[in-house]
Amino acid sequence: MSGRIGGTGSALTWAALREVKCAELEQAADGWGRVSNRADAARDRVEGRLLPGLRETQKGEAVDAAVRRLRRLGTNFQYIYTECGLLRTTLNSLAHEIKAHQRVLQGALDDAAALRFTVHADGSVTYPAAGEGLADGKPLPGGTATGVPNPGMVAPSGLVAPNPNAGKAQDIADRVAQAVREAADADWRYARILRSLKAQEGLGVSTATWTDAAADAAAVRQAARSYLKDAIPHDASPTERKAWWAGLTDEQREEYLAVYPDQIGNLDGIPALVRDAANRDNLRLLIGKLEGRDDEDAATKLAALREIDRQLRAGTKPGEPPMYLLGIGDQGNGRAIVSYGNPDTSRNVAAYVPGLNTSLDREFAEGDLKRARDLSISTNRHGAPAAVIAWLGYDAPQSPDWLGTLDVAVSGRAEEGGVAFREFMNGIEVANKNEDPHMTAIGHSYGSRTVGAATQHPGGIPGVDEIVFVGSPGVGVDRAEDLGVGSDHVFVGAAANDVVTKLPSKSEAAVAVQMISGGPAAARVLGDLVDRGDDDVWFGKDPASDAFGATRFEVGDGPPLISGGKLTTDAHSEYFDPEVDKASVENMALIAAGRSGNIKTEGSR
Repeated sequence: MSGRIGGTGSALTWAALREVKCAELEQAADGWGRVSNRADAARDRVEGRLLPGLRETQKGEAVDAAVRRLRRLGTNFQYIYTECGLLRTTLNSLAHEIKAHQRVLQGALDDAAALRFTVHADGSVTYPAAGEGLADGKPLPGGTATGVPNPGMVAPSGLVAPNPNAGKAQDIADRVAQAVREAADADWRYARILRSLKAQEGLGVSTATWTDAAADAAAVRQAARSYLKDAIPHDASPTERKAWWAGLTDEQREEYLAVYPDQIGNLDGIPALVRDAANRDNLRLLIGKLEGRDDEDAATKLAALREIDRQLRAGTKPGEPPMYLLGIGDQGNGRAIVSYGNPDTSRNVAAYVPGLNTSLDREFAEGDLKRARDLSISTNRHGAPAAVIAWLGYDAPQSPDWLGTLDVAVSGRAEEGGVAFREFMNGIEVANKNEDPHMTAIGHSYGSRTVGAATQHPGGIPGVDEIVFVGSPGVGVDRAEDLGVGSDHVFVGAAANDVVTKLPSKSEAAVAVQMISGGPAAARVLGDLVDRGDDDVWFGKDPASDAFGATRFEVGDGPPLISGGKLTTDAHSEYFDPEVDKASVENMALIAAGRSGNIKTEGSR
């Protein structure tokens, strides 16, 4: 027995349970909440004002050292914010459970008083004589019932006490025993959690400390399930989630952010600033969690998470849009949703879906995020504020076995991703503060198949006005008009040397891609297999074909399949690089900015 409720070294009694002052637990929780909020505000001052100001105005070794110290200070404040927030919710959750058990107890005591039964200190209940004896007609003697904490676990004896008060007394005694037993269990569980919520000595917050914090957060989430988690509207629409968040008190929001940053940060429909704050906190917890593992998957994801964390802490450079972390997770191949520009306030919002072989690794954190950042910079040069999002919200197929899975399994990834992408875009539309935001969906490679799948649900992709495909092996439909935005709002970029856009059929494409690793000789065979003059590619009609009916915009040719005596597929990956394919980036930026009339086009295949 922990003694937090029942008194040190003593078993909990119903009298002690009745006298527990839950208001004092809640007051203590409020105190820890104030400390958590102050730490959060201090972290914001350090990372939002002091660090950017120092980096922008000062240079030199002394400044670099000061920056390192300030980053360490910001990390310390973040740890204080996290742990104190967990303390607040632990105490509030304990109070929530104890009050529920007190209500059960009080109901039993009230029933006993109404029947004039006596509830003894040990929880037994004495009841008076009642009824009539069959032989003499006299009242049947009273007795005492002893409670059973789990009456459903006790097999019935088959005997029925003749005194009608006996059954009532037994029910009251059972309820008293159950309330006491469950309150004692809660006391024990929360005492263990509270003992674990303590910091290591010293000013540094080490890797091991964050690993402990991740374990602390998991324990508090489990304990606070009935108090908080069950109320999170996971199955609601983004519109309903937005209303739910708006209806919470400030204290409730703070608790959700402290205990469930993983779920609040990935909840479509709530404000981007809230998601960003939650995901930045969850990012540190995820790093701590994965650092406690020793396997290849954890190492791969850790490299990505650390790079994303580095970029977030580096701040925004002059002339670049700010970075918002709209989603993060380690499930499957990993999840990361990063916006360059605020999607809630930007008039123009574009979301880019990457494709084959994309996962939460360092390549994504460096390469795919740079694509979104570069496109955002270009889009913002064309008028109204813009946000461009890199969306890794699904498990893209991983080579070399994606062709071996054939169309059913591969398309299944697109269908699952399409559902998630559609809901995400609905959330972006709902949270945007403009009356009619201009929204663009961009699919690259297999990501174009995912975007195509998202359009096939009733109503298409919510809020989306334009659809862009680059490096596409097909999108799952044969006509641009089937994508739900009108064929004149569908745009395609296909590099002349991008072999993925020319795979003529599933069976022939399988052979071709398998031979990519075979060097120049295989490449010659590959050249014979692709582009046979028909309009069919791996996932349907070629989006760059005249038969598909989209507008094809100008992009660079990309390097040939054999370049420098080596086999290369770089033409498939250069659409977003302004240094290599300026035409492609500029055209996509114009489309995302709502100025598609100014793009440079080229003829369909």
